[in-house]
Amino acid sequence: QVQLVESGGGSVQAGGSLRLSCVASGDTFSRYAMGWFRQAPGKEREFVAAVYWTAGRTLYGDLAKGRFTISRDTGKNTVYLQMNSLKPDDTAVYYCAAVENAYNAGSYAPDYDYWGQGTQVTVSP
Repeated sequence: QVQLVESGGGSVQAGGSLRLSCVASGDTFSRYAMGWFRQAPGKEREFVAAVYWTAGRTLYGDLAKGRFTISRDTGKNTVYLQMNSLKPDDTAVYYCAAVENAYNAGSYAPDYDYWGQGTQVTVSP
């Protein structure tokens, strides 16, 4: 049973930074891709970024380009999302997700097979 556990959320002022972590367990992830999505109240879940577990190739949604960086540490089974220059519009619950076949990785949330519980990020003006 694959489990994803996020951490690192919290409250920060605009312009600040946070680093989210997602620890994955329950499988070997060499064929996987891992992603981050977010969902604000009243809005649809939106794609932030994804990383191919083995190749390290990254994908970014427009909202993340230039400010967020996704990375993974295969030895620790952990995916990170470094978020800089945060804005109030970044306030949301951030979810870690995993897709078993990395070729399916992208911005479409239903393509992902496993999800974490989410971690709240709140950015104040």
